[in-house]
Amino acid sequence: MDKYAIIIGAGPAGLTAAYELVTRTDIKPIILEKSNKIGGISRTEVYKGNRIDIGGHRFFSKSDLVMQWWQNILPIQGAPARDELDLKNFVDKRRVNKKLELDGPDPEKTDKVILIRTRLSRIFFLRKFFDYPISINWKTISALGFFKIVKIGWTYFLIRLLPIKDVKSLEDFFINRFGKELYETFFKDYTEKVWGTSCSEISASWGAQRIKKLSISRTILHALKSNFIKSKTIEQKNIDTSLIEQFMYPKLGPGLMWETVTKIIEEKGGVIIKDANVVNLKIIENNITEVGYYNKGTDSKEMLKGDYFFSSMPVKHLITSFGDKAPKEVKKISNGLQYRDFITVGLLLNKLKIESTNGKVSDNWIYIQEKEVKIGRLQIFNNWSPYMVSDESKVWIGLEYFCNKGDELWSMSDKQFVEFAIKELVCIDIIDGDQVLDSTIIRVPKAYPAYFGTYSKFNIIRDFTDTLENLFLVGRNGMHKYNNQDHSMLTSITAVNNIISGIKTKSNIWSINLEEEYHEKK
Repeated sequence: MDKYAIIIGAGPAGLTAAYELVTRTDIKPIILEKSNKIGGISRTEVYKGNRIDIGGHRFFSKSDLVMQWWQNILPIQGAPARDELDLKNFVDKRRVNKKLELDGPDPEKTDKVILIRTRLSRIFFLRKFFDYPISINWKTISALGFFKIVKIGWTYFLIRLLPIKDVKSLEDFFINRFGKELYETFFKDYTEKVWGTSCSEISASWGAQRIKKLSISRTILHALKSNFIKSKTIEQKNIDTSLIEQFMYPKLGPGLMWETVTKIIEEKGGVIIKDANVVNLKIIENNITEVGYYNKGTDSKEMLKGDYFFSSMPVKHLITSFGDKAPKEVKKISNGLQYRDFITVGLLLNKLKIESTNGKVSDNWIYIQEKEVKIGRLQIFNNWSPYMVSDESKVWIGLEYFCNKGDELWSMSDKQFVEFAIKELVCIDIIDGDQVLDSTIIRVPKAYPAYFGTYSKFNIIRDFTDTLENLFLVGRNGMHKYNNQDHSMLTSITAVNNIISGIKTKSNIWSINLEEEYHEKK
């Protein structure tokens, strides 16, 4: 008898789960996607031939498995074809029980390839550029001034002598890691712009998960080493993720990866239903047996039975779908979970006003630290891939804003918001208004799960969902965990491994991106 896995959400986590199932098992995946698009926040939007990467996605991981997984889907441009030995090692390493088809088209004659890109991200502050992560070098000293640098050094020295022992908030975490002055100069305002709340109200878990080992001493050591030793491989094993010098990137943006994965899933018998809004999940004893969803296409509610269920939908919506089967305390905590919404404004320009010494700006991302504007980051899509812009002589940028649905920013009309965004860049001397040729806007609700609200009690929700034996929470929103794309993929791969191996625990899924050395141990 056929077995089915119902997967809620067609982002990286959901699509990875489906891919793993169709290539490694006889379980048939059915994906229910609320929107009419696939890829989640990792999709690529196209506007008049210009491509937008929502949030920016560097394809880099400390996990060999994920790095190989991506290359299995899209080969590196110009890379030699894999020989049979490479295929055998890859299959053996993953314990794949079905032969994977790695042969593909000549990477020089197709768009379906990955490019190797140079990483450059900087901070724009006081109308000047600073390295990101911040470096203590002559350029930084001259830009901030001698006395500011002395104060940064002194507060860092003090906190190394007398660290905060009971680290409760993100503010405590930052001060312990970088000292009070550096925290207040480069971390406090930007972080509060992103999250819309004080760093003292945000759990230290966010810093531990996103920044991990990054520190002043490691940054300085990396800067010294990089002057003499350049990484020759894309793996960059001994370099912190925040300090990597190069990364992989699909030729036509991150959506190319997930569009290709979708095609493979469907060719191998998987099903993807778009415009499918999950409204309830039926629980019998300790198992989910059925999912109910509203099908926008047929304007009706439909039911699907399954043997396994993967959820990457927001936890708040998942708990609501359980109805009276969810305990009152779990519902209360779930209702208190908070999210940060996201808006990207795409601007097509003749040129930028800011220019580097070589006549152009080479950054992938620019972090906007200026207090008088609300923009958080600026992407230059040309620098992610030259194929992201239809006319190479133009500059195609993305202005990123963090907000809450219903607030002042979110409530603006599209026209008002675009005009507002242009004025902000003009205000801080990044563009001249008369250089704007075209624009578009994209809104993404629940882009970032927040580490405040009732998050401190999230373990109670986890304890409840872990009792449901055939339910696997995966991905960023599915676990209310600020996962990167590779972490989201690993949660799904691990869940499929558990099914294949008959492992009942969910702890190995939750431990991904929690243990700092997960990528070495896995």
